Amino acid sequence: MSARPEAFIALRDPAAVAAELAASRGPLAGLRLAVKNNVDVAGFPTTAGCPAYATGPAGSDAQAVARLRAAGATVVGVTNLDQFATGLVGQRSPYGGVRDARRATHVSGGSSSGSAVAVALGAADIAVGTDTAGSGRVPAAFQGIVGVKPTLGVVSVRGVVPACRSFDAVTIFARDLDTADAAMAAMAGGGGTRGWPLDTPLAAPVAARVAVPDELPAMAPGWAEAFRAAADRLRADGCVVEPIPFASFLAAARLLYDGGLVAERHAAVGGFVDAHPDLVDPTVGAIISRAGRVSGSTLARDLARLAALRTECLGLLTGFEVLLVPTAPGQPTVAEVAAEPVASNSRVGTYTNFCNLFDLCAVAVPSGTVPDGTAGAAQFGVTVLARAFHDAVALDLARRVMLATPPPEAYAGGAAPLAEQRLPWPARIADAAVQTVELFVIGAHLVGQPLERELRSLGARWLGPARTAGAYALAALDTAPPRPGLTRVGGGGVRVDGEVWALSVGALGRFLAALPAPMNLGRVELDDGRWVIGFGCATEAAAAGTDISAHGGWRNWLAAGS
Repeated sequence: MSARPEAFIALRDPAAVAAELAASRGPLAGLRLAVKNNVDVAGFPTTAGCPAYATGPAGSDAQAVARLRAAGATVVGVTNLDQFATGLVGQRSPYGGVRDARRATHVSGGSSSGSAVAVALGAADIAVGTDTAGSGRVPAAFQGIVGVKPTLGVVSVRGVVPACRSFDAVTIFARDLDTADAAMAAMAGGGGTRGWPLDTPLAAPVAARVAVPDELPAMAPGWAEAFRAAADRLRADGCVVEPIPFASFLAAARLLYDGGLVAERHAAVGGFVDAHPDLVDPTVGAIISRAGRVSGSTLARDLARLAALRTECLGLLTGFEVLLVPTAPGQPTVAEVAAEPVASNSRVGTYTNFCNLFDLCAVAVPSGTVPDGTAGAAQFGVTVLARAFHDAVALDLARRVMLATPPPEAYAGGAAPLAEQRLPWPARIADAAVQTVELFVIGAHLVGQPLERELRSLGARWLGPARTAGAYALAALDTAPPRPGLTRVGGGGVRVDGEVWALSVGALGRFLAALPAPMNLGRVELDDGRWVIGFGCATEAAAAGTDISAHGGWRNWLAAGS
């Protein structure tokens, strides 16, 4: 990290890190973890970017860090940040402003500045950040990496210095989506304040409906064109992309700092700031002290205004799976931020501030570069936003829109991306995952068949082809149109081709309630020995149909011209 020494506040002993990496076990074994220094790491003072704030080394890890370590990740150090997580530029720190990983003239983004730069430069494979107004997304965009901001409350904030307690989230940075996905599966749960709904979707539809802003204010030259190119990639991939009115989203974004909601920042650390004004960054101190003078009536008024805007904006998203936005409208230089510390920071949050106020989840991904004069190309990123608990949907569409950027030489040879997981992280949390079931399908719900859309609309996720054990018979039922009927016959049966889908238990209930006679769902034995939920039919219905067992599957029977 000699190129950006300001990214870390403190590092562990390299020999201890190497020994721990060699002995690590679990899904995150071998991955180096950096942690934003407003999140407790045992043995390190939690400064929140203010040395005097820490009373001594933390006695234990924050819950999020403990879970990542239990999964095999190895902490390498604690990272710099905008003081008290108040900022989106990464410059408000007595440890030094954190500069962009590629262009030292530009800001890194904040407040999780050091965490993002540590990942971008290859000093860490994953990093913990926090996000209230965009701190887990803006630095990801500027550094050309992935930032995952989960649904509020699904990751524990125990051991995290609050910024605005109602809107704080713990986030993950990584260089690729698969690694971020694996880290989120390990970090979520274990003290989170919210459980997953029974009908949580596990995937985005192929022909997903994507909303985009009908106006793009404050965009730097070339950045609006880069955003439109990202939207066009989703159109080319089969999505329906349509503009929606965006003025109310922008109005809500302004509420976070320009109105009464900022009072939460004073509630978090205002006592310390007011008592030690000479020990606090002047810009941060002014913001937090002013927040302490917000009246109760102003806060009540703005909370009511926020509730009305949330209802309006979520209504505008009705019928859409996600909202796609630029992560930031431009990347300011260090000099620009020094000249206009508040105004430049505010512009950076144009497309992020409303997210947590509306209880949305978000995945920020790289989306190419934009020429930026003599300073070289700027990294450009987009964010996929979805409703609370639709994290898997956001992850899917982020994967489809992401345009990776070439990694800098500084981390060539770093840890390879983890293999892509079939189930998204909400379905893989160790102790609080979405409750899912596997469904074996044999006919019109196969991929490419007429009723595939029914499963897609329920948020089901395709897991791949499968076959039954050799104990089944297949019939073309006497229905209009014909449907396949699967019955278990034991000896003399055949293996029948099909597919396995995963869906939440609530979605399965809705699917079963709509299932027409004579179809039913029961237990089906697969040829790998597993028993899963699958399609079957009454014996008498199968007997009245045509035995097509010799074809070995519905597609084969259709291909034979039947």
